[in-house]
Amino acid sequence: MADSLSPRFQGRPMPLTREEVLHIASLCRIAMTDEDVGQLQDQLSDILAQFEVLDQLDTSDVPPTSHPVELHSIFKADRSSDSLPKDQVLRNAPRREADHLRIKAVLEE
Repeated sequence: MADSLSPRFQGRPMPLTREEVLHIASLCRIAMTDEDVGQLQDQLSDILAQFEVLDQLDTSDVPPTSHPVELHSIFKADRSSDSLPKDQVLRNAPRREADHLRIKAVLEE
């Protein structure tokens, strides 16, 4: 498996450089202090080292999956029904205008 990795990650990964962390920060559009860069440099390097550990596992007999467990829908099947009568819908409306609900403007030009 390690053969599929870039030379940077074959064997033990090298720590990320300051420039790589700054590049990642610019891609994320976040500003960082020098202290942030140093801290993130250590943390990201540790994360990459953990991926190296995971890469050593033999997963040849594990089928590819998108989720670790089977998913089941928790929603009921849709069913149509008659609408409520207009008077019943408008009965509790805080504001109404004729046979319509009156609401505050959501978007203004």
